Parts: sequence; C-alpha cells; structure tokens
Amino acid sequence: MKLSNILSVLEEMAPLGYAEDFDNVGLLVGNPNQEINGILVCHDALESVIDEAVTKKCNLVVCFHPILFSGIKKITGKNYVERSILKAIKNDIAIYAVHTALDNHQNGVNKIFCDALGLKHSKVLIPKENYIQKLVTYTIPENVEKLRNALFDAGAGKIGNYEDCSFNSQGFGTYMGNENSNPEFGERFEFVETQEIKIEVTFEKHLQNKILSALFKNHVYEEVAYEIYNIENKHQNIGLGRIGEFENLLSETEFLQLVKEKLQCEGIRHSIFIGKSIKKVAVLGGSGSFAIKNAINSGADAYLTADLKYHQFYEAENQLLLADIGHFESEKFTKNYIVDFLKEKITNFAIILSEENTNPVKYF
Repeated sequence: MKLSNILSVLEEMAPLGYAEDFDNVGLLVGNPNQEINGILVCHDALESVIDEAVTKKCNLVVCFHPILFSGIKKITGKNYVERSILKAIKNDIAIYAVHTALDNHQNGVNKIFCDALGLKHSKVLIPKENYIQKLVTYTIPENVEKLRNALFDAGAGKIGNYEDCSFNSQGFGTYMGNENSNPEFGERFEFVETQEIKIEVTFEKHLQNKILSALFKNHVYEEVAYEIYNIENKHQNIGLGRIGEFENLLSETEFLQLVKEKLQCEGIRHSIFIGKSIKKVAVLGGSGSFAIKNAINSGADAYLTADLKYHQFYEAENQLLLADIGHFESEKFTKNYIVDFLKEKITNFAIILSEENTNPVKYF
C-alpha cells in the first residue's frame, strides 16, 4: 500500500488543521509514494522504536509526539533526535506524528483520558477559536439540491451533533456578460434578471479547498459568485482538554486512588486537600499548566494534567484539587486508540502496537 493512501486515513483520524500553530505534525520522514509493508504505532519515535520497526518489518512509524519538533541544521547523530532520524532514513522508514492534531480532536487524547477515568458527559474545556468559516453562494433553483448536497458531502454544514445544516433564501440576481462570456442563461450583452437561491453553510477551515472544489464542480454558472467569511464562534467540538463528571461523589483521597489505579500512575503530585468532594473533573493530556484558570472557571472540582512547576500548584487557590499525574501517563492510552482506528480503516494489513516503553521519567 502506498504511503499516500495511509496519510489520508491518518488525516481523517486527526486532521492536520486541528494542530496548534507551534506544533510539527504530519509526515516528518519519508516519501508519500513509498510502498508501506507495515505500520508500527508508538508514543515516541526513539532509536529503540526504529530498531523495533526494523525487526518487525514495519516501514512506517506512527508516533504521538513528533521526534522532529524544532528546526535542526545538521543531522550528525550527536543526540537522540538525530540518531533516530538517521536510523529511519537508513532503513527507509517513514515517520508520521499526530500530537496536537489528535489532542484537539473530539475523540482524541482527552476523550480517551476521560473514558479511561470513567467520566461521563464530557465536553471540550477550551474550544478552538478562529476555526469556523462560512460560505455564501447563489444559484438557480434547479441547481440548489445538487450543489447543496455536494457541499455537504465535502464536509460543510456540520454543527455539533447535526449535519447537512444550511440556510437558504430566495431573491433575484442580475448579470450581463461581455464579448468573452459564455452565459448558461441569456446571451452576451444581454441584461439578465433571474430567480436565485442564496445558500449559506459553515465548515471547518481546513476543508476550504475541498469545499471550493465541490462548489466549482457542481455549480452551473460560468463565473461562480461566492463569499467566504471567518466566523468568531468557538468550535465546541474541537479544542484542548475536556471536562466531565463522575456518577458519584468521591473524596479527594478516593479520587486520587482511582486515578492512580485507572491510569497506572507510579506517583501523583497534587495541591493541598481542601475537603472538597470530587464529581466534576477537568483533564488535559500532556503539559497543561496554561489551562488551570480554565479548569477553575469551568467549575471543576479537580484538574488532572502534567508538567506542573512548583509555583503553579499555588494557582489552585483553594478552589479545586490540582494534580500532576505525569506526562506519559496522561497520554498513555492514545497509541491504543490509533491502532484500533487504523485497523478499522485499513484491513488485512500489519498494524502493530509498539512494545517499547518510551517514558523517560522513572520513579525510585
């Protein structure tokens, strides 16, 4: 199977447009025309994982964290990043990273986090901004159904749990073609007034090229009149972190014990106990200190994340329990999700979960 075919499946799982601007996601090493024999899914594409891929005859490594994150000017093997890249290139192994593209997905890292804890009715903690656009176009009544359905098929018109959403209004359009025109209705230099339907649909920004392609392909006019607007509405289904609820109240001690068992944590650093019962919990896989105030403002009784510094524990402000469960631990089940997704979409193909534990943090 060509790598390009697998890339489309990976982007369906975690659209690259969902990623944060600082991130480096997608194909990091390899050629889209490369033939792929097997896929190894891991958390970090370290040198030991590349060795595992060679042993298991997998020439595509799908990792959560991008092994190439910031720019490098030389690849000489002087550090773990360069050694991994060199070994991958030497063995014709492609590397693909998902990271915040999957962090921000409604079924991604933080949904997996919530499900592992048993949290119910979870929703996005920090909805993504500046990601919704609106297309406005105009066509004749006879073309409306075909055009609208083509836009829906391209991904437009999805709002929350609803799809095929649009607004349609009736009016009159006018035009007159010049000597180079070839109008569908009327003649050159003829002033035409015709009944038209205005179609309005919203869509996710990363789909713009696909939406426009469907528009031009299915519109009957020689020159298509359309407008695209950026919408300030936050995207309620895409964003960082999630917040959900337990069915029953837990004490702070019971809560941390449950977290330790469910996520297999070797240790949890937490803020002082304030005697608050735990029911509503905010989570953010990976480094989440920036979202402490979001967790407080959401009314969470506890906030689970990783990589908190000493002074950041004070930011709990006796309003919630703040707990650092470890970076790897907060994301550890993500690779299982990736494997399950790929196996469902790509059948009769070698898709293997890495056996390497790449957590760099150990406990004594």
